[in-house]
Amino acid sequence: MQKQFNIEEQLCFCQKTLGKISAKKLDVLNLFCIIYIELNGEFCMNTAKFLTKPPQSFWMASTPASDYPVLKEDLKTDVAIIGGGITGILCAYLLNKSGLKTTIVEADHILQGTTGHTTAKITSQHGLIYNKIKDSISLEIAEQYAEANESAIRMIEKTAKENKIECDFTEQSSYVYTLRDGYADKIRDEVDTASSLGIKAVYLEETPLPFKVKAAVRFDHQAQFHPGKFLRALAEKTNKSGGLIFEQSRVTDIERKGGYVLTTKQGKRITAEKVIIASHYPCYNKAGMYFSRLYTERSYVIAIKAKEAYPGGMYINAEEPARSLRSQLSEHGELIFVGGDHHKTGQGVDTVRHYKALADFAHEFFTVEDIPYRWSAQDCMTMDGLPCAGYFTSDTPDLYVATGYGKWGMTNGMASAMILGDLIIKGESPWQDAYDPSRKTAAASAKSFISENLNVAGNLIKGKIQKLPEDVDVKPGEGKIIEAGGQRAGAYRDEHGALHIVNTTCTHMGCELNWNSAEKSWDCPCHGSRFSFRGDIIEGPAVDPLDMDTDVNTVKKLIKEDF
Repeated sequence: MQKQFNIEEQLCFCQKTLGKISAKKLDVLNLFCIIYIELNGEFCMNTAKFLTKPPQSFWMASTPASDYPVLKEDLKTDVAIIGGGITGILCAYLLNKSGLKTTIVEADHILQGTTGHTTAKITSQHGLIYNKIKDSISLEIAEQYAEANESAIRMIEKTAKENKIECDFTEQSSYVYTLRDGYADKIRDEVDTASSLGIKAVYLEETPLPFKVKAAVRFDHQAQFHPGKFLRALAEKTNKSGGLIFEQSRVTDIERKGGYVLTTKQGKRITAEKVIIASHYPCYNKAGMYFSRLYTERSYVIAIKAKEAYPGGMYINAEEPARSLRSQLSEHGELIFVGGDHHKTGQGVDTVRHYKALADFAHEFFTVEDIPYRWSAQDCMTMDGLPCAGYFTSDTPDLYVATGYGKWGMTNGMASAMILGDLIIKGESPWQDAYDPSRKTAAASAKSFISENLNVAGNLIKGKIQKLPEDVDVKPGEGKIIEAGGQRAGAYRDEHGALHIVNTTCTHMGCELNWNSAEKSWDCPCHGSRFSFRGDIIEGPAVDPLDMDTDVNTVKKLIKEDF
């Protein structure tokens, strides 16, 4: 296939076609102009216009919004579950089936966080992970991780069939490919290790993709689905069978009093014998110190409508920058999800460029007719690459946590729910060592621990010593750091000309926030909290909104364990 012009080439063509135009007008064209380019006798619409629309997840656009009540009175429950994403809903479903009374408390609406911004691949193929686990930790842990994720695939399929849930579940093969010679041996090693663990893995030098690869590994009997349809149906079933779900009820404190007492932002209390923290990044860090063991990354997805039919399968490359592919049927016809371009939260420069990079990649290999959706996701990463699902600490037998799924939340979400269900009901799980939050893998991850925490420390200090700009002009749609009342502040001017000013000190631990131009949010480069341009919380671990009148003292927070 002949390579199409990328966005910059299209803009150059537009400039020549329209004649002499001012730089200011060219900037406007970069976002708003529809360009027609003659290519192979046809005209191709410049899909750069997709950046003029706010980001919207396909999953959220194609799933009705939930409307569960706010918690308005104190209550008692067997198991309180903080977080209404994939793990929280699956935990409630499984525990409710076992006869326990469950209560989900969600800060926003269910399925609006990372679960609503996934690529929704149901696969045990998490990059080239199995040989890495075998070499850096042990073969036994690699076996547990493989079995847990393969079992999660079958459990999702079984649950959908048992409950007659129409969720676009289809079996697919999953591929990791490379375009570089240096990765071929790594892929061969992954095939050997995965095969030894019982996974049907095949080494290839060709794939169905419309471009040549150097090498690839294929896992068979994997799957994809619509997570919104699947989990919304399970939430409704759980609720009808007695499980409680409360939305807009952010948990701001957890106290240990015999059992546990959870307090919401409205001041209501939940008394529970057991608590599961499934809030993505743990909203509670006392004793566990998860803020020093996790870091967050953002990655991006565009949904394209292409002239060509998609060849089938789910794909991701082994090298950087990451490129992920899968398809999805929709009211627009067949969509192709193109994902990748990850970076640490709050540390991306001009985040809009990540969407542009994905669009360029799509144009290179497909005849792109439209880009109806784009969105980004936030992922919690652990130092050794394995998730955490189990006891919050070794001495909290009734407090559990699930986090750190990396980019693979669908199978890890189900596996974690199965592990936590087994620990609560049976006291043990066959995969608990691989997912143990207190596992002893310091030797395998010490370098990452030092690197990531030095990065956090650097960002904690960096924003506080930067000189504030003078005479700042904030244009509509733009966010900037300014000086307001003698202190550092963030300013955003909306499309109506109104100026929104917030305190840019993160309320979690006092890091200075950075502007995210792609999502119009203030993001924390230390622990991943995100706030709207009005200062409202988008993602934790922060539990308090931004306030110009509130000073965040990091040292005081550490001493009081208030984080």
